[in-house]
Amino acid sequence: MSNSLIGNGTSFPLGATAQSGGVNFSVYSKNAELVELLLFDNVDAAKPARVIALNPGKNRTYYYWHVFVPGLMPGQLYGFRAVGPFKPELGLRFNGNKVLLDPYSRAVAVPKAYSRRADNAAAVMKSIVDDSGSYDWEDDRPRQRPFVETIIYELHVRGFTRHPSSGLISQKAGTYAGLVEKIPYLTDLGINAVELMPVFQFDVSDAPPGRVNYWGYSPVSFFAPRRAYSSRQELLGPMDEFRDMVKALHRAGIEVILDVVFNHTAEGGDGGPTFCFRGLANEAYYLLEHDPSRYADYSGTGNTLNANQPIVRRMILDSLRYWVTNMHVDGFRFDLASVLARDETGTPVLRPPIIWDIESDPVLAGTKMIAEAWDAAGLYQVGSFVGDSWHEWNGHFRDDARRFLKATGALCQK
Repeated sequence: MSNSLIGNGTSFPLGATAQSGGVNFSVYSKNAELVELLLFDNVDAAKPARVIALNPGKNRTYYYWHVFVPGLMPGQLYGFRAVGPFKPELGLRFNGNKVLLDPYSRAVAVPKAYSRRADNAAAVMKSIVDDSGSYDWEDDRPRQRPFVETIIYELHVRGFTRHPSSGLISQKAGTYAGLVEKIPYLTDLGINAVELMPVFQFDVSDAPPGRVNYWGYSPVSFFAPRRAYSSRQELLGPMDEFRDMVKALHRAGIEVILDVVFNHTAEGGDGGPTFCFRGLANEAYYLLEHDPSRYADYSGTGNTLNANQPIVRRMILDSLRYWVTNMHVDGFRFDLASVLARDETGTPVLRPPIIWDIESDPVLAGTKMIAEAWDAAGLYQVGSFVGDSWHEWNGHFRDDARRFLKATGALCQK
């Protein structure tokens, strides 16, 4: 295809959007000097099939780089390269060799040779153009059951059905589809909501040497469902299998609550890998110390999302809206939610903008919001979390109940 046929594209909407005749791509990178769109023929490809260099005069509007590529369809694999200064002392960490995920990609593919440290395109995750408007939800919609009537069962999607004791021995064990097969068990328990431990695409290798990240608190995407939890491994299969699961749970009267991690990413601290955010706008996505070469760490993982920075606020809100409108989930449990109460200097504030954004958003009205009302740096807000309509996990009650049930010690006297 001749470059003369490529359109300028538009800055909105962010991400990759399938439109009539092609796909519009848009990504935020204020300080990049050059952005390239990379198109791949398969997830294991060592080189892109096509590289489209975005012209700053035609394909950039303020801080957004965008392009319309005719002929592309849902299922197209892609990534970005962003060229710019590597000046940690200014908070800038561009690496023009890295293939970067789209922060707004709805689906992510993982190659067989995946390596979190690799620059080689054959070993990095790639974004996928989605077809989110084509799924038939029939008459399904979020349930919006009153909180006082809600009985929540927390589970890990893989762990819930992976072991043979679950009764599942098919390829669906440990998947979204496997969870559907266990719905009769859940209804027999009398629960009417499941809280799924993290299902955002995460980095399984973000773990000490010789171990894997099993629990999922290490996101690389805030929009894409985890591919390894799907029995359908075609490029867009995990999206539809996740939707099928939600629809089946709703039909059984069971709501779906997601455990979401908006406090950090798998990129870690100084010396960590670059997947996406660090390579596009490190200075925007993360809280930095007074010395911008150092990451503020209120999450205990090496980095902390700059949740009240306007670009990040918008991404968090867009993510929540997406999971409610496009994936029909009923609520969210926010891991280390007190991080969201910190401003761009890390100082706790009384009315954090992102909390007010979420609480006042008309799309999210009626959606369950549950805060783990503390962070890893000592900010503890159980009983005083800033959101008026939020509910809270109670760590003291949980610990007391656990000690009582296990008979392992005296109850806390607080």
